[in-house]
Amino acid sequence: MCLLLLVTTSISAQNIDDFFKISDDFFKTHVKDGKIDYKAIKKNTDPLGLILEQVKSIRVDIADEQNYKAFWINTYNILVIKGIVNQFPVASPLDIDGFFDKNKFDAGGMSVTLNEIENKLLRSEFKDPRLHFVLVCGAVGCPPLISNVYKPNTLEQQLTTQTKKAINSNFIKINYKKKRVQVSQIMEWYKEDFILNGNEIDFINKYLEEPISKKYKLSYFKYNWQLNIQP
Repeated sequence: MCLLLLVTTSISAQNIDDFFKISDDFFKTHVKDGKIDYKAIKKNTDPLGLILEQVKSIRVDIADEQNYKAFWINTYNILVIKGIVNQFPVASPLDIDGFFDKNKFDAGGMSVTLNEIENKLLRSEFKDPRLHFVLVCGAVGCPPLISNVYKPNTLEQQLTTQTKKAINSNFIKINYKKKRVQVSQIMEWYKEDFILNGNEIDFINKYLEEPISKKYKLSYFKYNWQLNIQP
């Protein structure tokens, strides 16, 4: 029994390492400046298909926290691309019926929707608002997809780096003269995640290069659901 467990664990570890490697190659090839080359992926779906076969067979225990989070973050981003490529060309992920809440994918030994990965497997388990800056929904309004994989041994740094990049770029708009700050609707839709240790401005100031006063009036700007496609 012990030998069987060791062999199974070894195979599982090898599979997830292979998944990270081929996913990294895929992102490096098809992602640039946060945009995805859906045309090239659609033209040759074999590399994506290879990743999806890995995704089906991998099992990651939540107790193995960094591997678990890295697997499901990368899997979410891969499955978003898969869902879009299936229906490409489209102008927006919202043009695909049931894209987030109905369409099922085989991943991690289960059948899951994108919303289930985000909300049940990640958000509800870890209560980490930084997750919103690495889960990329296929739209321009999302934080940009990076051109490499999220790895267990660098995940904490990557989560913080991507959060800082988003907060200090187009995720928020500050009017210093009028003392107002507009933020992405992500912070409205998932408000409970951003007020775990204060209010929204407290969260913003944790990552903002030039912190703003808590007296600034906060509002939300409209989300851009246009497809994050390479020109």
